Amino acid sequence: MEFWFPFITAFLTGLLGGVHCVGMCGGIVGALTLGLPAGGAQRFGFQLAYNLGRLLSYALAGAVMGGLGLLLAEAAPVYYAQRVLLGAAGVFMVLLGLYLGGWWPVLTRLERLGGGLWGRIEPLGRRFLPVRRWYQALVVGVLWGWIPCGLVYTMLVNAVAMGGALEGAALLLAFGLGTLPNLLVMGALAGAAARLAESRALHALAGGLVVLFGLYTLWQAL
Repeated sequence: MEFWFPFITAFLTGLLGGVHCVGMCGGIVGALTLGLPAGGAQRFGFQLAYNLGRLLSYALAGAVMGGLGLLLAEAAPVYYAQRVLLGAAGVFMVLLGLYLGGWWPVLTRLERLGGGLWGRIEPLGRRFLPVRRWYQALVVGVLWGWIPCGLVYTMLVNAVAMGGALEGAALLLAFGLGTLPNLLVMGALAGAAARLAESRALHALAGGLVVLFGLYTLWQAL
């Protein structure tokens, strides 16, 4: 169970983070959905392609950060390196929970730091719009995966603690799969999803659970 805990936590964080995804990605999902062909099955296929591309970007970023964690672990005694990296992951999980709950939006600073990279990537996606082929949707999804997001950045810190490229990629893939139901539903029910995401109680519940995940991770580190 201890082996699977990081992946289960990543999946649940992605699922609970849906209250944040509506605000962060709702406009993107709405714009991409409105530009798709009218056919229901075809439109759903395009949405899957968007999200597959996004998950590929998450997995790539997770592999890079996991590989970095492996290098850090080799540069210091393994036990202490693992404890430090796991502790850092727990701290960021707590910060993420406070962010989701609306109690302390500290992670917005990280999102601003990523804004410079997104400013260079976002114009590339315009070359593939309007989307009329599945491969166009896939490429747009790959680019979408690099939008500045506090949830993703927190998971990347956790990927460093995994201590391996494959493990880091798997962690971000688990997180991405957790976000998938929210974003697919958002494409079909954007208005209702936005109203649901405005619920303070839902934000508090999601944030509180993620804080508990972070505290448990800190407990493991100590």
